Formats: sequence, structure tokens, C-alpha cells
Amino acid sequence: MIDIVKARSMSDAELVQAITDAKRDLWQARFELSTRQLKDTSVVTKSRKSIARLLMVLAERQASQKA
Repeated sequence: MIDIVKARSMSDAELVQAITDAKRDLWQARFELSTRQLKDTSVVTKSRKSIARLLMVLAERQASQKA
């Protein structure tokens, strides 16, 4: 899971890669949850919040470039 400080220090390419990796992790966690292999169900929520943080940082950068 990536915190907001680390996300803001990443480049745009690193952010896009981190978003892709986080989405893959979320998909894997959902799959494990549906097959009852996932022990810690909070991983799904944490992954969703991590994706939201990364997307927010990316949107902030795009908005600041337009302004």
C-alpha cells in the first residue's frame, strides 16, 4: 500500500505503473476472497483506497498543468 507522501514523490510514469499494479492486486484479492482463500479481508478496502490516492495525485497533477 502506498501512502500519499510516497505517491506525490513519484513521477507520472511511476504513478501509472503503481496504479496498474494496485489494480492487479485488487483483482487478485477479490479472486481470493471469492474462493475463500483470503485470510485478511481488509486487503480489498486497503487496495481500493490506495488506488484512489494514486488516481487523486495523478488528477491533481493534470489539473495543475492545465491551470
